[in-house]
Amino acid sequence: QLLGLTPLLGKAFGIRLVTNSAVVQLAQNGGFDGLFIDLEHSSLSIDDAGRHCAAGLQLGITPFVRVPHQCGNGFVQRVLDGGAMGVVFPHIHDSDVAKAAVAISKYPPLGIRSMTGQLPLFNLRPTPVGTIVSETNPTGSSVILMIGTRRSVEEVEAIAAVDSVDVLLIGSNDLAIELGVPGNFASAEYRGALEAVSAACRKHGKKFGLAGVYDNPELQAWVVGELVHPRATRLGSPGVRGEGVRRGFGRGGGEDNEVENYG
Repeated sequence: QLLGLTPLLGKAFGIRLVTNSAVVQLAQNGGFDGLFIDLEHSSLSIDDAGRHCAAGLQLGITPFVRVPHQCGNGFVQRVLDGGAMGVVFPHIHDSDVAKAAVAISKYPPLGIRSMTGQLPLFNLRPTPVGTIVSETNPTGSSVILMIGTRRSVEEVEAIAAVDSVDVLLIGSNDLAIELGVPGNFASAEYRGALEAVSAACRKHGKKFGLAGVYDNPELQAWVVGELVHPRATRLGSPGVRGEGVRRGFGRGGGEDNEVENYG
């Protein structure tokens, strides 16, 4: 935790290996704000993800689910209907893919998500359709886009300008490899890319997130102190380490759904 800056930061507990949803209680005990349920780099099923999401909703920990690349609209919708309050979309290279991610995450008029009843987000209670739309579109379907390639950094201004995108999340390992500096998170190439993404986030009102580096306090301090909050100067050790800690998740709103398929 950054001393004095807790309200400005969000910590997500990564779940990639564990199928028992009791793990969510450990996330709560550790003071985590959200769950990062990984369906891209794991063998977890969509049913596993749904159970983790349900546990998170009951315990007041926001569940996010990372979906596989090019998984298709139908898969994204199932993840959201299963209880995710936000979807992490990997390998976002340009604004067209960003618009597709927004479109399937939002109900009309902001997107093309289809309606169903008795959603976990509303405790499976019958809920008026208007209420579902008015509450879910702005705060129950965050769109988190991963920036992990040279091209995505080059296109970050256009990606960040897409309405209803909430977070640009750095995929540190993929990005460093793409930039020719695998594992070198102190390199000018890697840090320059992060500075470009951070600048685009500030310009367009998006949240900045960091993923993939969990044992580098110097990098975390630099990110928070220089990119997220310039007045921050020191970073303490988190009380509990999960399978991963991601920072900077948020929410947003807008309307732009020109592209209608993620995948």
